[in-house]
This record gives sequence, C-alpha cells and structure tokens, in this order.
Amino acid sequence: QVQLVESGGGLVQAGESLRLSCAASGSISSIITMGWYRQAPGKQRELVATVTSSGITNYADSVKGRFTISRDSAKNTVYLQANSLKPEDTAVYYCNAETLRVGVKVIKGTYWGQGTQVTVSS
Repeated sequence: QVQLVESGGGLVQAGESLRLSCAASGSISSIITMGWYRQAPGKQRELVATVTSSGITNYADSVKGRFTISRDSAKNTVYLQANSLKPEDTAVYYCNAETLRVGVKVIKGTYWGQGTQVTVSS
C-alpha cells in the first residue's frame, strides 16, 4: 500500500506560480512512476506530468514549457512547479503513484492522493 498526501494548491492570478507537493509513504520501494493529473469541472481527469524512478519525465502538451515535475527520492516527495498559470489550468490536481511488485506474481498497483484545488483567476 502507498499513501499520498498533496499540498500547495490555492488561488492565484493568471501569470503567477504555484508549487504542488506530494509526499508518499508506505511501500515506497515498489513505486516506479509518480505523477500529477488534473480534473476540471465537467471534464475527465487528464495527465499533467509524470516522472519515473530513473528520472524520465513526460508532460502534457498544454503544460510543456510552463510546468516542471521533479522527484526527491530522499524525501519520497514529488513536486510540480507550475509557472505562467492560465485560467484553463484551474482544476483539482491529483498525485498518482504506479507500483510494481515482482515475485511469484507480478502485481501492479495504482494509488491516488485526495486532490488539491488550483484556481487561476483572469
């Protein structure tokens, strides 16, 4: 089991920045990828950015050049630095962890945080 706790959301004006944090606990060694997803009212949850345990990152086209995902393995924490925020970035942001356990069986797991609201005013 993996527990994820997000922090750092809030209300900002367009053009400003926020840093979201997600602290992981539990079966940390089984985590292979961590990331951020978001869900705006009336829309499906979408990928924002992910980072693998080896540091490979992936970003949605809509945030490339503005958002940066990073991972501090010593603190078991993943960050999302969101710069030049736009009103269309308004959403609940969810932290995600994908796990893999290889033993007698290969067991994959998906875990979510409780979400943190980001609101960008124009």
